[in-house]
Amino acid sequence: MSRIKNEIAHLQGHIRSLRIGAGVLVLLALVMGIGWWNAPRDLTIHVPPDLRSGSTRAWWDVPPESVYAFTIYVWQQLQRWPSNGDDDYPRNLHALSPYFTPSCQALLQHDYEFRRNAGELRRRVRGIYEIPGRGYADNPTLRVRTVSNRDWVVTLDVTVDEYYASEQVKRALVRYPLKVQRIDVDPQRNPFGLVIDCYDGALQRIAKPAEASAASPAEDTL
Repeated sequence: MSRIKNEIAHLQGHIRSLRIGAGVLVLLALVMGIGWWNAPRDLTIHVPPDLRSGSTRAWWDVPPESVYAFTIYVWQQLQRWPSNGDDDYPRNLHALSPYFTPSCQALLQHDYEFRRNAGELRRRVRGIYEIPGRGYADNPTLRVRTVSNRDWVVTLDVTVDEYYASEQVKRALVRYPLKVQRIDVDPQRNPFGLVIDCYDGALQRIAKPAEASAASPAEDTL
């Protein structure tokens, strides 16, 4: 009889241990479920544009190549007036507003109003493009200066072309020193997590070869 009681006690102890194990598994599953639920659903990873060589970096790190590519792309889109600067410039300002700080947005709005009042936008077609040999790959340390892990100064050397109707009225070589910040405030409208904070000093006109400057068209403000 005692043997049967011992066997029953043994089985009851085994069942109790299984119940405890099942409870631990349920608790672990609950903790893992909470962690999965709180994990970010979107993650922005900056990959350098030049993939000819490998790159290993932390997911939160923004490489200088990506900062430069972002800056030249946004600034080029802002300065692109395909048909009429009176309409294209304010439309660009509105469409690209998530990529500028509020202070920079106000400065650009003032620039638009100044140009409009000076008659520099009506029927103007404008575009900028990188000067050959003055891109990021040619001098990375000059093009992107790291101020901190959230602040950079990007130097763009570009050609500015403007036309009035079919006549070219401007061709200028310009250096734009632009401040760039990392601000992840609106990933829905700004997936890059970067914004331009306008100028880090005065714009500079790049000297032209003597033979080119003699034949250049009339120029007004940059």
